[in-house]
Amino acid sequence: MKKIVMDVGNCRGDHALLAMMLRSHFDADAVRAADADEAMDALETNSIDLVLVNRVLDDDRSEGIDLVRHLKADPKWARIPVMLISNYPEAQEAAVAAGAAKGFGKDDLESPETVRLLGAFLSRLDGTK
Repeated sequence: MKKIVMDVGNCRGDHALLAMMLRSHFDADAVRAADADEAMDALETNSIDLVLVNRVLDDDRSEGIDLVRHLKADPKWARIPVMLISNYPEAQEAAVAAGAAKGFGKDDLESPETVRLLGAFLSRLDGTK
């Protein structure tokens, strides 16, 4: 069954690259939420399997860690895996401390490590994890 990944805060170009990468490695589709409000609306109306949050949300320049903290603190959403997209180690550490899974940076989008990290939550096209 195809997994749904919500990409929060990436510009349309970065979202397109992320969606293409997800489709090339996993049985998954990506939906885009421009900001935290759009993300919350999508969570209310869709079955989301993984949330990817950009470090700085492109549309309103808010901090992605705030959304990570909100999702992980709310029992309604805490079960949904969340990852931060950031090349900054300190941002990744803050996200993990808030309850997110270790994320990845845009520079590492096609790396085997990123595929491995995402594979913990998504079914690989070749059947492996």
